[in-house]
Amino acid sequence: MASEKPIHVLVVDDSAVVRRFLSTVLALQRDISVETASDPFIAMHKMDKQRPNVIMLDIEMPRMDGLTFLRKVMAEDPIPVVICSGHAGKGTRTALEALDQGAVDIVTKPTYGVQEFLQESAVLLVDTVRAAAQARVKPRLLREAPPRITADAVLKRERPAGRTFGSRSLVAIGASTGGPEALRSVLGAMPIDCPPVVVVQHMPEAFTGAFAKHLNQTSAIEIKLAEEGDRLVPGRAFIAPGGRHLMITGRGDSLWVRLIDGPLVSRHRPSVDVLFGTTGSKDCWK
Repeated sequence: MASEKPIHVLVVDDSAVVRRFLSTVLALQRDISVETASDPFIAMHKMDKQRPNVIMLDIEMPRMDGLTFLRKVMAEDPIPVVICSGHAGKGTRTALEALDQGAVDIVTKPTYGVQEFLQESAVLLVDTVRAAAQARVKPRLLREAPPRITADAVLKRERPAGRTFGSRSLVAIGASTGGPEALRSVLGAMPIDCPPVVVVQHMPEAFTGAFAKHLNQTSAIEIKLAEEGDRLVPGRAFIAPGGRHLMITGRGDSLWVRLIDGPLVSRHRPSVDVLFGTTGSKDCWK
């Protein structure tokens, strides 16, 4: 029986150091092959010869920026794109815009230093590429229609009468690669009288705060980055901060957020397994 073809990854980044690091980490995997390009024009030339399964894309590059290249790819021949972005404020905003334009995930640019950090970065990077290769992406127009604005944009948010939930009601959501787009749809459809929602989206630490604010702008419910000791209340969604596990604990008649450090669980931090494990524990529902 013939073995499956490896996942072909094209790394597009103007930094030789970043290209070398990503290539080294990914090429160690038997199921991944890697090619690199220093800018989108070189990338397009290589794509004509071999279509990649996944593109790792930098945002800021000479000749053509990453966002322009992403729009071109998604309009002409959709391929799963993972954004490789720095921590700077502008880079964070642009990376979130890239998610709106069809990118399936974000990883942070590699940092050289603590060995444990490098090991965790490698694990997350490999898992992200494998998940992206399974993502189904759809063509997008180069110029999308502006979002439809409803009366909710100017009317005061008021909770409808006659619909109540118990003090221990809860909606828990776990998402990984491709999750941001799904979360926009799910949370955007939540009524303002819904039970409290807790979300673990596997996303780097530098982006979760901005991602929560981004979701809050397009949803009827309030969406915020979860903080230690937050009380879960109806009509509000809590996004787990990157780099920390989120647990739910019961106290009195209410449910509360608890954030903890710790190792990767199921190769992630925050981990969906940790969230779901606590929502089903006796400490949560006693």
